Amino acid sequence: MAYPETPSALKIFPVVRVPILRAVAGKIRVVIAKPGLDGHDRGAKIIARALRDAGMEVIYTGLHQTPEQIVETAIQEDADAVGISILSGAHMTLVPKILEGLKENGAEDVLVVLGGTIPREDSDELKRQGVAEVFTPGAPMGDIVEFLREKVPVS
Repeated sequence: MAYPETPSALKIFPVVRVPILRAVAGKIRVVIAKPGLDGHDRGAKIIARALRDAGMEVIYTGLHQTPEQIVETAIQEDADAVGISILSGAHMTLVPKILEGLKENGAEDVLVVLGGTIPREDSDELKRQGVAEVFTPGAPMGDIVEFLREKVPVS
């Protein structure tokens, strides 16, 4: 339970940082993001629920996020991973901007995964740029959960 950050409360309770809380809780924190003009969010919501049901903490950004907003959310939420869902075909423009934004802000350790209708040649290029994995429609939920569990170190 959170406490108010009033001057008197801060004197009584020390400020506890999110990484310490995560170390105690042991949960993987995942931001699920829908960049650009893509208005189809059913898949992202299904993934968010599956990750939550698997014991992860999920932060869903909602539709129409800019790369800058996604990076800001990942940093503010101290995310371990960012799951990007794109069906619009703008992945070769938007995803590199997210990767660069994370790098510029010292968050290159945040695992980035991508889901959507991504052609194989684009998938290969995005992986070269730093995307950890690309999941296409029909990917089993268990595979996504296991990938995150294997790749994200939990204190």
